[in-house]
Amino acid sequence: MTIEGRSERREGPIRYGMVGGGQGAFIGGVHRIAARLDGEFELVAGALSSDPERARASGAELGLDPERSYGSFQEMAKTEAKRPDGIEAVAIVTPNHMHYPAAKAFLEAGIHVISDKPLTSSLADARKLAALVEKTGKVFVLTHNYTGYPMIRQAREMVQNGQLGEIRVVQAEYPQDWLTEKAEDHGSKQAAWRTDPKQSGAGGSTGDIGTHAYNLARFVTGLELDSLSADLDAFVPGRQLDDNAHVMLRFKGGAKGMLWASQVAPGNENGLKLRVYGTKGGVEWTQSDPNYLWHTPFGEPKRLLTRAGAGAGPAAARVTRVPAGHPEGYLEGFATIYAEAARAIRAARRNGNPGNDVLYPTVEDGVEGVAFVEACVKSSKKNAAWTKL
Repeated sequence: MTIEGRSERREGPIRYGMVGGGQGAFIGGVHRIAARLDGEFELVAGALSSDPERARASGAELGLDPERSYGSFQEMAKTEAKRPDGIEAVAIVTPNHMHYPAAKAFLEAGIHVISDKPLTSSLADARKLAALVEKTGKVFVLTHNYTGYPMIRQAREMVQNGQLGEIRVVQAEYPQDWLTEKAEDHGSKQAAWRTDPKQSGAGGSTGDIGTHAYNLARFVTGLELDSLSADLDAFVPGRQLDDNAHVMLRFKGGAKGMLWASQVAPGNENGLKLRVYGTKGGVEWTQSDPNYLWHTPFGEPKRLLTRAGAGAGPAAARVTRVPAGHPEGYLEGFATIYAEAARAIRAARRNGNPGNDVLYPTVEDGVEGVAFVEACVKSSKKNAAWTKL
């Protein structure tokens, strides 16, 4: 991997633990792959399930020391903080409602946090968590993993360099189809908690995938949202949370946007797309073909920029692992966030700054994501009334 500074590292892997992500959990495995891809992290402890027996069985499957396979995250935070070889960081990969209490416990124990999104299941908890991060000074990384793709970094750099001119229009979409039927009633653990407001929070598709689309638009453009108008639906009868969202966006400075998030769109798997248009040109990116970015200067033919190819700049190059033509995808993008987290944690050891080139979603981005969800819900309840973030 060509992330700057990697060749100078002489320290060993960062010891980390995991909360959640045990047997049957998809995202836990993704985090573990991402954490070890660049050799930056070593998993040494876990509280892998809220069921103590399942937690220990999961730990055994992963080869954890039985003494460091804990029955609860509270026990893990207290015990690991006292060990001379205790964890420096924790990855939190639980359902949304557990993000806040788990993150709070580890921050208070002096341990850096890498958490899945959304930040919390309520805006009140999100704000409390942000205050705690500031108080403790610990590194907090939110795994909006799509910001790790090289060509997304390329698009961001092009916006910052003025190649698109003044941004006018932003369109983000994230359609899926896996909740077209009521999977939560047919044994799907992943569907069950995502459609349960007690575990997921106020948003369904808005919280699960809408926050990804929104974060990506903000990351690339740097625009700040002023207000939104949201029309949310739970199309599947009996479903408690939205499974489809149409959101219009008004950004500060005059740019306009549209966001579509759906989990009931047959034919779509993880169809994340972003389009950004300015006074000088536009860019288009789709996750299904992530190594490419279409750039259209106004009045000129479309240009295809490729990861590690001609025209790709330093922002993309520093998070590129393999030569052009060899595909990089979802797991590598996720790993980039972990690699950036490692640089931040190593800098924190020295009470230093990791550098301006190190980019990862922060707790502040997480607060904004939860605020976005709650604003969407509020707007939709008022017949899509324009609502300030």
